[in-house]
Amino acid sequence: MSTFCLTDYVYFENSSSNPLLIRRIEELNKTANGNVEAKVVCFYRRRDISSTLIALADKHAREMEEEMESPEIVDLPEKQKHQLRHRELFLSRQLESLPATHIRGKCCVTLLNETEALKSYLDREDAFFYSLVYDPQQKTLLADKGEIRVGNKYQADITDFLKEGEQDGRDLSKMEEKMWDPSSPLTEKQIDQFLVVARSVGTFARALDCSSSVRQPSLHMSAAAASRDITLFHAMDTLHKTGYNMNRAIAALVPQGGPVLCRDEMEEWSASEANLFEEALEKYGKDFADIQQDFLPWKSLTSIIEYYYMWKTTDRYVQQKRLKAAEAESKLKQVYIPNYSYQWYSWGPPNLQCRLCASCWTYWKKYGGLKMPTRLDGERPGPNLMLFFTHSLLTISPHSLPMRHSGSPKFAVKTRQAFYLQTSQLTRAARRVCLDLLRPKYLARHPYTPVNTTAIRADLNSKNANKIQYSL
Repeated sequence: MSTFCLTDYVYFENSSSNPLLIRRIEELNKTANGNVEAKVVCFYRRRDISSTLIALADKHAREMEEEMESPEIVDLPEKQKHQLRHRELFLSRQLESLPATHIRGKCCVTLLNETEALKSYLDREDAFFYSLVYDPQQKTLLADKGEIRVGNKYQADITDFLKEGEQDGRDLSKMEEKMWDPSSPLTEKQIDQFLVVARSVGTFARALDCSSSVRQPSLHMSAAAASRDITLFHAMDTLHKTGYNMNRAIAALVPQGGPVLCRDEMEEWSASEANLFEEALEKYGKDFADIQQDFLPWKSLTSIIEYYYMWKTTDRYVQQKRLKAAEAESKLKQVYIPNYSYQWYSWGPPNLQCRLCASCWTYWKKYGGLKMPTRLDGERPGPNLMLFFTHSLLTISPHSLPMRHSGSPKFAVKTRQAFYLQTSQLTRAARRVCLDLLRPKYLARHPYTPVNTTAIRADLNSKNANKIQYSL
């Protein structure tokens, strides 16, 4: 019995002849009939994508090899390069639900980075890597945005430490801008009074603005909106720009055209846009580029990110967080699945009636290929293509009976209906009388050698006739 939990990478079986699917468990849900379904993130193998995208993946792999500057990849034997392709996966944003009873074991999937040796994946069982994201709908292949940036080109240039008494020759005014002076002549009480004035001006400005009156129809809502950080930032900036002169700062709050109205993203967005954002956040998480592209293309990326962090301070966010926590509490955290045992399995075209041994079948199911390279690797062989390999296949005799290779762990499971062959008395007699022609041990070890039944029948008749004549 094996235990599988949330965020585990697992094998799923959806077909007895195809390789296992690789998925990450996101949720475990109990259905109405008592079964357990797993909501999973899909990973794809090289055999699952088109040849055009495979060429793009190979190009990306070559570029990564150049960046890694590691000679070990070039020096790998052809067999290991072949097997390494079986360890590459492509992440997707696609979710699907599968029966938990189809889980066949755990595996490990990691994001490839420049500091990791590719050969290490071959040294570990059930280890996979990915560096590209596959979109099954758009049929595109892109670099994962979660790439870990490691290396000299991503490091900051740190200046030398100044010695004691040494002056910094750089122009500091060009490197930073002073936004607030803590040693200003104003007292804390005067600053607080000015902030109250700024909030009052903001409330009055919203009363004059038609769009704000629709969004905040009550005085209480307008005052709450005017008390947000955007108003306070504007007030403190005004104080700093006017040299902390209270009279000039108050005049700047109410210029000749009317009171200044400062609104942040929370106030600028409409209710329908807020609902779209919450729906997008539920689907894509914090992938703001995809949120902008698919849900809010008229908003800038800066606006979406700013709105997200303001939205996290609202009661709406707190309510949703509590609701999700309650749902998560009621959901399953893990599931127990009986261990799955493998035997001999059918593989390849039906007319060949080939079988794979337990070791090679497990490799095929997990990694989607055979251990040794084949002549059809460029065509991404599947179960319906004829492949030629060197071991672990059951041979089919001319009599359509499965024969066992030497060294194989067990006999094949019969796939045809068993039958009983009842021989005639003459045939049974020939096995004993015509040993010199029949040679049963030799024929048993050479199943493809034809048997000359005519010669055996003639020899048997001749010996029977001689026996009868001798007895007379």
